[in-house]
Amino acid sequence: MSLGVLLIEDDRELRTMLREALQVEGYRVIASSSLVDARAVIATALAQGGLDIVLLDLGLPDGDGAELLAELRRQRGTPVIVVSARPGEEHKVRLLDAGADDYLVKPFSLAELLARMRVALRHRGTLTRPATLRYERAGVSVDLGSRRVQRDGNEVHLTPTEYRLLARLVRQAGQVVTHRQLLLDVWGPECTEHTHYLRLYMAQLRAKLEAEPADPRVLLTEPGVGYRLAEAGD
Repeated sequence: MSLGVLLIEDDRELRTMLREALQVEGYRVIASSSLVDARAVIATALAQGGLDIVLLDLGLPDGDGAELLAELRRQRGTPVIVVSARPGEEHKVRLLDAGADDYLVKPFSLAELLARMRVALRHRGTLTRPATLRYERAGVSVDLGSRRVQRDGNEVHLTPTEYRLLARLVRQAGQVVTHRQLLLDVWGPECTEHTHYLRLYMAQLRAKLEAEPADPRVLLTEPGVGYRLAEAGD
């Protein structure tokens, strides 16, 4: 199951970059740019049990993110990583003592952020590993990092929904992903019973990627359970 991330960042360019990068890694990302918006998202997410980690900027347009840290700590034990341009040691120590799981100073590398997220989640009992970003089998090549999909060396153009479905299977290549989980991660919680969506989009993906769509070697069906991307290799 994809882990839910609340990204609170008022810099539009950085927020967009981080959201897209985290989605590639398999996280479900909700992005907020202010304290007011973040509080509304948190209230909804906590009620639905869908919030696993928070990335918190401090300099928000309607207040200091440190206010939100205190509120989160009163409500539950969701990991919080502060992401800020404020480098002072005293400031970092104060927020860590206030309950932040980590403090990352801007600018930072994506690899470091992902590693710190894995550590924070692991400390709360959630084991994660780096997402699978590349896949090759039977002439099909997928690179989630560059969003490139090829068949026999030729670019394949997928719709946004087709790409999200394929990417979800790539991140768990070789393992069965249930109908419900695919519908939840690709279409959202309101669509978990709409299995006809999966049949339609899997047929479209097979038509674009399989040499013989009626006899697939890559996009496999597990009858009554879900779908599986065949293990990478020839």
